[in-house]
Amino acid sequence: MKKATKKEIQEIHKLFVERYSEAVTELNYKNEYQLLVSIILSAQCTDKRVNLITPPVFEKYPSTKELAKADIEEVKELLKSCSFFNNKAKNIILMAQKVESEFNGKIPHDHKKLMSLAGVGNKTANVFLIEQDNENRMAVDTHVFRTSHRLGLSDAKNVEGTEKDLIEAFRDNLHILHQAMVLFGRYICTAKNPKCNKCFVKEFCITKESFKAK
Repeated sequence: MKKATKKEIQEIHKLFVERYSEAVTELNYKNEYQLLVSIILSAQCTDKRVNLITPPVFEKYPSTKELAKADIEEVKELLKSCSFFNNKAKNIILMAQKVESEFNGKIPHDHKKLMSLAGVGNKTANVFLIEQDNENRMAVDTHVFRTSHRLGLSDAKNVEGTEKDLIEAFRDNLHILHQAMVLFGRYICTAKNPKCNKCFVKEFCITKESFKAK
């Protein structure tokens, strides 16, 4: 696989930051509790679907205090149109219970502490800190993985390796670049029928020959 050169990486970095400097998550939330729950629910589920599910959840459980005492069957019912709703219902309740018992009802803003919560892995913790605190972190979802490989930014076979490659390649503005690549992959560099005619970095695409006819 052809890897992007240092000069190409710098240009890709510049173009993404210029275009997406004001970009934020498409998840709807009003506070950090709602943000964390929404991110947990968004795993293998679209943001659009999560935004339909969460209003009644947050109405019934407005904070970790109420969610920590929730009946799991009632939570499952509210989440039933979400992928893996059984596990997610269990996880958000356990998350809320730990936030209440160990963090005085406040969502921690520390990567290690976040990962100690049920349903929160490395990517979820990174996304939370990127969105809430603008931390210089990279989170790799399916869109970031796809676009980074098409642009020759990584040839890693897994998410962990891709995250490492992107951090080493870009170094700064990672919080902007994460959201930029998510939106770019969601609306332009799509998995099927990518919108190559709308692509502003197509000169760097190492798979452009595959999409030439589109």
